[in-house]
Amino acid sequence: MADAVSAQSKPKHSTDQRIAVLEELLNERYSCRAFKPEPVPRAVIERLLTTAQRTASWCNSQPWQVLIISGDAKEAFRKEIYAAAATGEGEHDFPPPREYLGVYLERRRESGFQLYNTLGIARGDKAAYAKQAMENYNFFGAPHVAIIHTDEPLGVYGAVDCGAYVGNFMLAAQALGLGTIPQAALARQSKLIRNRFKLADDRRVVCGISFGYADNDQLVNSYRTSRASIPETVAFFD
Repeated sequence: MADAVSAQSKPKHSTDQRIAVLEELLNERYSCRAFKPEPVPRAVIERLLTTAQRTASWCNSQPWQVLIISGDAKEAFRKEIYAAAATGEGEHDFPPPREYLGVYLERRRESGFQLYNTLGIARGDKAAYAKQAMENYNFFGAPHVAIIHTDEPLGVYGAVDCGAYVGNFMLAAQALGLGTIPQAALARQSKLIRNRFKLADDRRVVCGISFGYADNDQLVNSYRTSRASIPETVAFFD
């Protein structure tokens, strides 16, 4: 009875306070491309994962499975995946976008040029573009990388649910003072990932997430991407 009374007596946050916290986390979050080397304590990682596990999913299937790779295992994986990516070979389990057109192409270019301009890479310097892209396979110096995979029979719905999980993973990390970057690039080496971590043939790699403590002294972490307005993305019918 005392516990019930205590729970009822706790002050409830107002709606404004609750949405303000979410807005703050969303506005703060960005794709981190430089991390400090120190590892995140296991207890913090487990709290992150416990929070992200509350993600809604189709029929509550919770189709995501997660590899958390750290320490010596991460370094060995980094060397192997970097070498494989450097050959130019690889294939995604889920087909990447066939083509970016119209506003999607404009947004992609804007994001890319923000990165290149911040790093002082000249427009059209394809060799420098490629070198920067390869930093995906160094995990941008992060001490940890998560690999998100799902079951092949669940198809696109399993992948969509994993996308929701990735979003919540990043928000939970932000709330815990961590930086993250979601990486479709890592999924291009899905066969290597299955072989290295002895995953079953029916596992499908969705993406990776490098994470750790952001190094905000690095220039690459200084810019922020824009967001489309509500009229650009929403149609109301009353």
